[in-house]
Amino acid sequence: MPIEESHLVFICGSALSGQPDNGNLAGAKFCGPVKTAAEYRMHSVENGWHPGVYETSNEGVSIAGELYELSQKQFDFLASTEPPHMYPAGIKLDDGRLAIAMLYPKELVESNAWPDISEHGGWVVYKASN
Repeated sequence: MPIEESHLVFICGSALSGQPDNGNLAGAKFCGPVKTAAEYRMHSVENGWHPGVYETSNEGVSIAGELYELSQKQFDFLASTEPPHMYPAGIKLDDGRLAIAMLYPKELVESNAWPDISEHGGWVVYKASN
């Protein structure tokens, strides 16, 4: 019997616990709250539709989120539900582990001048403040 591949996936937007798209993680194992290493920025993209996170070499912050273990099938489904332009990439957690996250092209953030919300403490805190 083949062993099914699984992925540790960092979630920091609308699929977080209690958020509207959390059902996209149905059946995934919740591994707990986590933060990224202080190497990322988060912006409110498409008029607040979703967060756009990208890696940066300067002025990065730690982004709050949750870690899930997903099978390949679950990951493929999650990726299919993500907004346009998001792409899977490795992300560093503050405890040294690596995970996969859905990142957003920095160039699109900059060309659209979407607001930087990195200092809000995460997507849920930002959404609650608006």
